[in-house]
Amino acid sequence: MSSVDLAAALKTPSAPSAGSRSSGMRNVVIVAPHFPPSNLAGVHRARLLSQHLEEFGWRPIILTTHWKHYEEQLDWKLAKLVDPSLEVISTPALPTKPIRIVGDIGVRALPWHLATLRRLRREGRMDFLLITVPSFYSAILGQLLYREQPLPFGIDYIDPWVHVWPEAEVKFSKAWVSMKLGEILEPWAVRNASLITAVAPGYYEGVLIRNPQLTTSAVTAAMPYGFSTQDFNPQHIENVPVTLFDPMDGRKHIVYAGALLPKAHGVMDRLMSGIALWMQRAPELASKVRFHFIGTGKSPIDPKGNNVLPIAARHGVQDLVTEHPHRMNYLNVLAHIGRSTGVLVIGSTEAHYTPSKVFQAVQSRRPVLAFLHAESTAVDVLRESGAGKSLLVGETRLPTSEDVADALHDMVWGPYDPNAVNWNAFEAFSSRSSAKQMAASLDEASRQWESQMVDQ
Repeated sequence: MSSVDLAAALKTPSAPSAGSRSSGMRNVVIVAPHFPPSNLAGVHRARLLSQHLEEFGWRPIILTTHWKHYEEQLDWKLAKLVDPSLEVISTPALPTKPIRIVGDIGVRALPWHLATLRRLRREGRMDFLLITVPSFYSAILGQLLYREQPLPFGIDYIDPWVHVWPEAEVKFSKAWVSMKLGEILEPWAVRNASLITAVAPGYYEGVLIRNPQLTTSAVTAAMPYGFSTQDFNPQHIENVPVTLFDPMDGRKHIVYAGALLPKAHGVMDRLMSGIALWMQRAPELASKVRFHFIGTGKSPIDPKGNNVLPIAARHGVQDLVTEHPHRMNYLNVLAHIGRSTGVLVIGSTEAHYTPSKVFQAVQSRRPVLAFLHAESTAVDVLRESGAGKSLLVGETRLPTSEDVADALHDMVWGPYDPNAVNWNAFEAFSSRSSAKQMAASLDEASRQWESQMVDQ
């Protein structure tokens, strides 16, 4: 991994050369402000795409930020899952110590990322620029470069940029200001984009409504994070300790690993009410079950920012619940769900949200109980595969406490045979399949771009 000479890279860019096209392989520079050893969930988008893109004609180059500028806990085991042959360029960023003026990594690294992209273009090593967001402020890199000299670029939405969440409804709050900035910056950032992609269609549909010119000027496509069976290779996780529970203590251990989204609090409340009802119905059976929540706190780095325990306490089931509120290293999460009795997936009541963790949960070869929006792509595949059950949620819809209690009982005490699961149903959701779709989108966006340049 190399850093950038900022002064040299800030020079005016020259015209791009043919680059790697002479060999039939083209370069796509993927901007991922966080990348392993960062343990944030978004790092998996660039990591998983980069595993397979070259198979479909696109050589990935990752542009990220040096790990010493990350504020979250580092995950060096995750970094070992990155192909050592992958070119990763790590740049400096503004520090957050001793004074934290700006926290967002996209803002802190922006000058260095821009400088690096200019250098790569001068060297003829960038046939396409793909920016993964968040950090949302990184999205402006494409337009900044385009204004200097047109180039094909795309923005990949891991989360929607402009949307309303509870904190953003408080005027003049930090979240409200962030939302307003997004309303101003996003139209400018996407103006000349050749490609708009996302982990699910709902993540970019709002972008097209707000910027209707993109429906004709840009290629759009959606593909999930995808799962990698390589991540579950025994050599990666068999020696990783399970620290939150003892798999051999005779109890049934149910695990949820992931953030508790703002519009998932109602779902969590209903889950706890279902646990409470189950305790009333079958206290002897339910008392043998423990529920473990990982990474559900107010902040990925706050070990005391519990979100779940207060909800459990309201329903009187706190003795059955443990919460590890801050983020846990990726392979540690896989070890916990792989040695659990069953895996929970807590989705959001927002229609656009399709949790990628569904496919991670399924690969644990444990029964899955998922709380999903009816429009989630994971609903049908869970049903068709026989890997788990979905309880449907929505803005005005939650499962009853009775439905939750019944589903929990079935997951813990019902039959589950991983050999009976239709694993072929998940092939379309593999990281290889997602990379294939991304490569096809890059191909089409490049063709359209070249055609537009000829016309001009």
